Amino acid sequence: MTILRTLSSKLSIVVTLLLVLLSATSSAWSKESKADVKFENLMKQHWAARLEQNPEFATSLGVREYDHLLSDPSLAAFDKSIERAKGFAKTLEQISVEDLDLTNQLNHDLLTLELHNQIEASKHGGKYLIMNNRSGPHLDLTALPGRLPFFKLSDYQSYLKRLALMPEYLERATSRIRAGLNAGWVQACAPMQGFEQSIETHIVGDPEKSTFLSPFDNRPAVVSEADFIKMKSKAKRVIADKVIPSYQAFLDFYLSEYAPKCRDKVGVDDMPGGKAFYDYRVAYYTTTDASADDIHKVGLSEVARIKAEMLEVIKQAEFEGSFEEWLIYLRDNPDFYPKTAEERMQVVAAISKRMDGELPKLFGKLPRMPYGLKEIPKDIAEKTTTAYYSRPAGDGSRAGFYWVNTSLLDTRPLYQLEALSLHEAVPGHHLQLALAQELDLPDFRKYGGQTVFVEGWGLYSERLGLEVGFYQTPYTNFGRLSYEMWRACRLVVDTGLHSKGWTRQQAIDYMAANSGLSMNNITSEVDRYISWPGQALAYKTGELKIRELRARAEKQLGTNFDVREFHDKVLENGALPLSVLEKVINDWLASK
Repeated sequence: MTILRTLSSKLSIVVTLLLVLLSATSSAWSKESKADVKFENLMKQHWAARLEQNPEFATSLGVREYDHLLSDPSLAAFDKSIERAKGFAKTLEQISVEDLDLTNQLNHDLLTLELHNQIEASKHGGKYLIMNNRSGPHLDLTALPGRLPFFKLSDYQSYLKRLALMPEYLERATSRIRAGLNAGWVQACAPMQGFEQSIETHIVGDPEKSTFLSPFDNRPAVVSEADFIKMKSKAKRVIADKVIPSYQAFLDFYLSEYAPKCRDKVGVDDMPGGKAFYDYRVAYYTTTDASADDIHKVGLSEVARIKAEMLEVIKQAEFEGSFEEWLIYLRDNPDFYPKTAEERMQVVAAISKRMDGELPKLFGKLPRMPYGLKEIPKDIAEKTTTAYYSRPAGDGSRAGFYWVNTSLLDTRPLYQLEALSLHEAVPGHHLQLALAQELDLPDFRKYGGQTVFVEGWGLYSERLGLEVGFYQTPYTNFGRLSYEMWRACRLVVDTGLHSKGWTRQQAIDYMAANSGLSMNNITSEVDRYISWPGQALAYKTGELKIRELRARAEKQLGTNFDVREFHDKVLENGALPLSVLEKVINDWLASK
């Protein structure tokens, strides 16, 4: 972790330099230095390599030269990408940071950090875990019909080529997962219960019922009927003869080889080298040098603080009973739950549209790209979280989407939807991620960045509803607090599971005793933390830093504090490491 900490320190210094008055160096900006030219060429080469390795992502950006390909999930391709990253890192070391202009000095250190993380990840067994309880290679493929463009004839032609490559994709992914089994790296048993259903649902007898045929539901006007019919017929043959049999083979592998070798213990530290892997994940997902124990203690402190606020809200609701009785009341009262999927989606739509109208009160700059609402696909709904967000296509061909879970409706209370919607759509993920794609930044910063910033911003955004008229009842305000408590519990539970020997039941019991989540959501979330170690630490860690920086700005600027200006400043550089974000705000305050 020493390299990561050194880079964070360097990044802070670079941001300070960026905000120094430029009058003394104005003549130096008249032409680029040789170092700047070399570095910018390297950034282009690095980005081109990323697109080559991720053809589907390239398509979403409007780079169409790889439309006939799928990415390669094999271990050999992974190793090749690491060697390429090492080459870029070596070239970066040969470019003197001091010879770059101030903007490129920051870009240099952020790219160095990205390459360091990529190389460091390759040293751990996590490279084998390309499947968890809510994702896997088979689901990467089923997502393609909703992510690829289907506007013209060539879009359908390239999709047919990709359909034909799906069996090879699953074979290569299977080989990588099998290598993980041989190395002792496999998911725990409990979170993967029923996972085979996400494969089985796509093994259909009639190609007409396949997700993979859905792009042929509607014919674009620019595609002739004859061509459309011909391509649809070919797609049905490929799906029936190649795709579905490959899913059957993957299911057979999962049931006969993978599932029988699952682990009884849930902590990642139970696997070979698992402790070092978790230490890496803690540093990666928080961009800090905090230990798992440090984070565990922060979580316990936050849980106690939020619980005190919850008790005050319960008093406002005039509920006569204990905290535990209140939670039972919320979980068992059918009046708090939607009766139909349509009802849940309608409430989400109303909340989101209402927040749209409040955004100018909070921000000076807003993204141009809109977002839409969709239901989470049924093949993953029951195993996944209550909602998530997918960013817009980089070429503008697809909006951002707020995906809402409409399964198990009696576990998804309406009073939590305000906080959920503000997190996933606006002013949360959509606003931040769509805006980042429109900033004048290098591509690796537009479409990348740090999870701790992205998820910290999402959690911080939930709280912004207090400033523009949301959470007007004790129930919706408790919903907000229950979501904040959920993220505080994550700090305790994730570190407990992976560094303190907690069992799955301990984690479930802890969240049940402290949060307002339904038992189904609690179980689903705990299984998520087990199979995706470290990621859950990003939310509270990032939110606490943003709130700390805002409090500092409010105290220093007093009546001159402008929340719109503060938010624009936080968002104007994309998703930064926390040390860099802090330096940005500190130097902005100094300039004020």
